[in-house]
Amino acid sequence: MKKALAGVLRIGVPVALGFWLVVHFYRQLEPAQQAELFQAFRDAHWGWLLVAIVIGWCSHLSRAWRWRYLLDHLGHDVRFINAYHATMVGYFMNLLLPRAGEASRAVVLQRAENVPFAQGFGTILAERAVDLIGLALIAGTTLVLQIDKLDLFRARIEAFHGGASGSPDGTPWLPVILIAGVLLLAAMIILVRTRPAVRARLAQLLTGLWDGLRSVLHTRQRGWFIAHTVLIWSLYVAMFAVGFLAVDGMREVPFAGIMAGFVAGTIGIVLVQGGIGVYPAFVALIVSIYLPAPAEGGLVRPDALALGWLLWVAQTGMLIVLGGLSLLLVRGRKAPAHP
Repeated sequence: MKKALAGVLRIGVPVALGFWLVVHFYRQLEPAQQAELFQAFRDAHWGWLLVAIVIGWCSHLSRAWRWRYLLDHLGHDVRFINAYHATMVGYFMNLLLPRAGEASRAVVLQRAENVPFAQGFGTILAERAVDLIGLALIAGTTLVLQIDKLDLFRARIEAFHGGASGSPDGTPWLPVILIAGVLLLAAMIILVRTRPAVRARLAQLLTGLWDGLRSVLHTRQRGWFIAHTVLIWSLYVAMFAVGFLAVDGMREVPFAGIMAGFVAGTIGIVLVQGGIGVYPAFVALIVSIYLPAPAEGGLVRPDALALGWLLWVAQTGMLIVLGGLSLLLVRGRKAPAHP
């Protein structure tokens, strides 16, 4: 019962936050701005969104190919088609359950290619570490481009929060979260020390993670691995930038604004499962800084909000369709048994 409740809260709280942001930003718009928002949807150039989707799909192809370099170092000659399907299934599952994508990728690869779960999972976590470095480099570059707008960013965020420094109900959430984290860590330590099976499973996962991290450093295709990493993040940014061509008013946004919006949207996806509500809100909030203020007032331009939603729909729709298709295609696949 407690496990089921925890699962419901883990999914329900982020989704509820996303829907709250949808309603919050929509209510901030004046009636004329609401009409402008829907008009922006109607006037969108859907051809450019299709181009953006294709670019995003190419980034997933590159990610699947890059993954094979890590697996090859561990002695697994994985077929590209199975690495691709496992990657897309991971994205699909991440939309349904928080952090389920990494485990799903490893399970699919274990079933299709006989790659031990711990090793597959370790390479996936190693990939995540590399991508975190990539995101940090992009965020750092973006910050340099925004030096002259930092005060404006702070003022915009303060206006969004209404100038409140604490939670609306006065609850000291930071201490509560810290205490909960400490108690959770203590419970995990006790569980590991008292349950041999849990301890053995943890040791297996840590060994797999270490193997995955070493595969990044010692892969024989290190140059190609780095090249694919650069390509993946370049395609991410390109997909986002092409989306600006789909909304007429967004073509005036400078490259610095596109990069700032990209980082804001990425943060939104990290904060809330699938980025629902948060991704469009964050993108619109930041991109609006680079454009003339709305004629009717407010923090967010309706066309910027429309852009955020269009980009979110394009990315999420692609993952649902292609990820669901991959899930169907790998259901019957099993690696041949070793003689």
